[in-house]
Amino acid sequence: MQPEQLLARIRVVLCQTTHPGNIGSTARAMKTMGLRDLVLVRPKRFPDPEADALSSNALDVLGGARVVGTLAEALEGTVLAVATVSHAYDLSHALVTCREAAADAVATARSGDVALVFGTEASGLTADEVRLCSVSAWIPGNPEYNSLNLAAAVQIFAYETRLVAFADSPVAAEVPDLATHEEIERLHGHLAAVLEEIGFLDPANPKRLIPRLRRMVARARLERVEVQILRGLLTTIQERKLLSRPASANLLQKTGNQISE
Repeated sequence: MQPEQLLARIRVVLCQTTHPGNIGSTARAMKTMGLRDLVLVRPKRFPDPEADALSSNALDVLGGARVVGTLAEALEGTVLAVATVSHAYDLSHALVTCREAAADAVATARSGDVALVFGTEASGLTADEVRLCSVSAWIPGNPEYNSLNLAAAVQIFAYETRLVAFADSPVAAEVPDLATHEEIERLHGHLAAVLEEIGFLDPANPKRLIPRLRRMVARARLERVEVQILRGLLTTIQERKLLSRPASANLLQKTGNQISE
């Protein structure tokens, strides 16, 4: 696959951007590095003349931007989502550098669409937004002053991504058929329902079981067929109710509560 084709599969997602100028500057940063797919999650002001002005002739990127209501919508169809953060979040994925994330993004783009996800200017991504993604990445800057403009952060990630895409590296012999964001989310929903049915999960007191399971699934980077296998297993448990006896359910719930602490 050609570098331009790989970059075409990498989208930039901005969540609840406050200043329209940052959207315009992001479009400029993207275009200089060959990225064109921009998705905006509930921007405060868009379209806006300030965004147009600061795009500096990247109006085609702005004009093609999609506005959606949720991050889940923005991630539809992706097989990898990179949460860009400034620090590690509790029970989130392992934290990698922007350079490592760029290499992962380009390699995974051979299998499908990839998203680079950025949070608000003031507070970044929420913990829930980070957990919707597959990996967390940061820009290793000055630890005494780690404050970076949104568009500048996009520029760095876009630059690192372009470097990898155009590097003279061997192509993987086999491209995995990775599960999409929607397929992974359906797996999480199915898993939670079964765990509740068998008494392993107490919905009134879930503690941290679900975030731990989300982290485990994200780390596995499941393929489509693997998701199908897991969901088939869950369906069989539901149909046969192998663990429906009260004693077993009580034991499983006790175990689930201990694990989720």
